[in-house]
Amino acid sequence: MVKICCIGAGYVGGPTMAIIALKCPAVEVVVVDISVARITAWNSEQLPIYEPGLDDVVKECRGRNLFFSTDVERHVAEADIIFVSVNTPTKTRGLGAGKAADLTYWELEKSTVPVKTAEAIEKILTHNSKGINFQILSNPEFLAEGTAIQDLLKPDRVLIGGRETPEGRAAVEALKAVYAQWVPVERIITTNLWSAELSKLAANAFLAQRISSVNAISALCEATGADVTEVAYAVGRDSRIGPKFLNASVGFGGSCFQKDILNLVYICECNGLPEVATYWKQVIKINDYQKSRFVNRVVSSMFNTVSGKKVATPAIDVCKGLLGDKAAISIYDPQVTEDQIQRDLTMNKFDWDHPIHLQPMSPTAVKQVSVVWDAYEATRGAHAVCVLTEWDEFRALDFQRIYNQMQKPAFIFDGRNVLDADLLRRIGFIVYSIGKPSTPGSRTCPPSPNLTDPEEVLSPPISLSLSLAGPRSSEIIMFV
Repeated sequence: MVKICCIGAGYVGGPTMAIIALKCPAVEVVVVDISVARITAWNSEQLPIYEPGLDDVVKECRGRNLFFSTDVERHVAEADIIFVSVNTPTKTRGLGAGKAADLTYWELEKSTVPVKTAEAIEKILTHNSKGINFQILSNPEFLAEGTAIQDLLKPDRVLIGGRETPEGRAAVEALKAVYAQWVPVERIITTNLWSAELSKLAANAFLAQRISSVNAISALCEATGADVTEVAYAVGRDSRIGPKFLNASVGFGGSCFQKDILNLVYICECNGLPEVATYWKQVIKINDYQKSRFVNRVVSSMFNTVSGKKVATPAIDVCKGLLGDKAAISIYDPQVTEDQIQRDLTMNKFDWDHPIHLQPMSPTAVKQVSVVWDAYEATRGAHAVCVLTEWDEFRALDFQRIYNQMQKPAFIFDGRNVLDADLLRRIGFIVYSIGKPSTPGSRTCPPSPNLTDPEEVLSPPISLSLSLAGPRSSEIIMFV
């Protein structure tokens, strides 16, 4: 029996190994992590992450050929194939701070790192290998939040990079044989190490570029009276462009896109390509601009009592901006714990990118933040609603009920264009939608398919109710 060990029981390692165990019953798969709490959760009925379909796969395989353990050394020593799957931190100091990947944590707990690091990893392992022979492969993941299990079951492609030596090619073929048990061979792409690593960064950069492009157009639409949904639909009908990822929004979330683009920027700068680096910086600049623009829209409508700050995700941006104006925030999240919410709100930039057990512990709870467990309770007495996610849970809310218990005038700021603005206006809301005219009666095109923004597998949405301090008391609820 082939034995696979995965170092890192996070958002990528856990689901990936679960699918390998499901599709390769003759392979023993062990996921190891130095976090006792995380491994305990994987062995419990309440998994540490939520992803549709993941529970069923884990419960079918766990104890049969899928195991979770903190005994890292033992299982690494016994494995034939070792996957490394831990979040890559971004350097917070020194050369490349804010852009480059930090190898310090790879040495500490074997974090996966993006382009131009395979050679560094190889040197680290060679220095400590004591004569053990091994081959380094690059096998980047391409998972999106909410569809990770389907992405693994039916991937567009599996990418494996290795050394162009007999030993390297043999290692590539060994890993290819694992994936070939359920992935068509023509979808398994083999390359050299550098191409595989760069492909991961390039893929995320291209996808982020599409999001920033349509968001830039959404600003022009709002300024001129066009409807970004209509524009995106028309543009997406061009077969050379296609309809995917042309959904205007408050910006791409998670850490994956920004982290990979910043790393790409750093590599370009280090290789004497400042013009290329500037080009990719603009993708992030537009993303930050879109988030600030959304916050400014809320600010200008809410009597100029709040201001926004740029942090990590659209949700954190808006939350911290309102906290900076001494807002009282009530947070609703059906999946994320109160401790993690407090941790996210108190982290400095790039802290969120470090392994969870290395993140600073939550200080005394932010006094302006409380946690509630019902969306309708969160909206009670609110003055405005900000929709920052596409989750069906928020589409299905009873907005008549919400309107009845809100302060008046009642505002809705739709940062994802997922709500029926005309219906909301008939209820009585004042509605602002990204990239659309503020006046009612705008036509809408049929929705484009598969417009969900690709993000790394992160926690589900949270709903925030914010009570604003100032000369005119008001409250905001955010669905993020």
